[in-house]
Amino acid sequence: MSDLEVSVVLPVRDAVVTVATAVHSVLASRRARLELICVDDGSRDGTASVLEDLAHRDARVTILRTPPRGIVPALNTGLERARAPLVARMDADDEMHPERLQAQIEHLAGSPETALVGCQVESFREGGLADGYRIYTEWVNRLVSDEAIRREMLVECPIPHPTWMFRSPVVSALGGYQDRDWPEDLDLLYRVLEAGHRVGKVPRLLHRWRDHPQRLSRVDPRYGREAFARVKAHFVGRLRPMRAAVVWGAGRTGRRFVRLIADEGISTRALVDIRRDRIGTSWRGIPILSPESLDERVSAWRRERVRILGAVASRGARGEIRRHLAATGLTEGEDFLMVA
Repeated sequence: MSDLEVSVVLPVRDAVVTVATAVHSVLASRRARLELICVDDGSRDGTASVLEDLAHRDARVTILRTPPRGIVPALNTGLERARAPLVARMDADDEMHPERLQAQIEHLAGSPETALVGCQVESFREGGLADGYRIYTEWVNRLVSDEAIRREMLVECPIPHPTWMFRSPVVSALGGYQDRDWPEDLDLLYRVLEAGHRVGKVPRLLHRWRDHPQRLSRVDPRYGREAFARVKAHFVGRLRPMRAAVVWGAGRTGRRFVRLIADEGISTRALVDIRRDRIGTSWRGIPILSPESLDERVSAWRRERVRILGAVASRGARGEIRRHLAATGLTEGEDFLMVA
């Protein structure tokens, strides 16, 4: 029987400039007994030669070469080969802190009910981070506990995918990664949560997360706004069952979510908006209400298991929605959710 603690799965395609740094950072991990499985997804730029040299120098490195099939098949190929009970993710353009793996192993050992754990990240980009990515990094690093992650799980991805470590049997039982034309990480995270498992995050900066123009999340339509909205709409009723919804946000974001949850069998009782020119009108037969008109309705909605979904793009608007609904006695995560 293998005495490995963790199998690190690193999918790579055409990353000749960064992959050696990524691999060296994994191999420099302290105390963790590991194997590193590099899945070369049809690279054509010299990545294969770099990996061959690395594997020749360190027996912990395994290289699996496949035709160019995409990130999901590459990830599943790595999972199938992994021998350890824990699997950690790594990207070919990132850098892992030497203590990351051991800290995550210890976290999972001390929390048997937790199936997946991430860590805080230091985002970086040549020339400096854009404001949006800096704000996202600050937001994601504040989400550490299972409770905080669940509260924000339908806004953005609350645990950066390259930082994950998870129990292999749990993910295998859920069918591994699935390619459904939306973000594969959110899809798997939602399935882990739907199955009743807890998740968490080591509250330390243990991963350097590189941003650059060619990241999949920037160039692949599976990570666009429409795809993110579809995966959220698909899982919102599975993660928080409801008889119907009230969607706060009659703008583009809210209307899109109404359309998408209808495809999932969830009807919308009303839209809520602060714009006076919208209040009192309707969209597709759905009345548009003012925030003030909610106070007399929330008790009945709660009894009927009608959840309020905050579907607005602005972070400031989400804060206003939270404050208003909390003041009416509603509980976030039960009575209302932020979904964008």
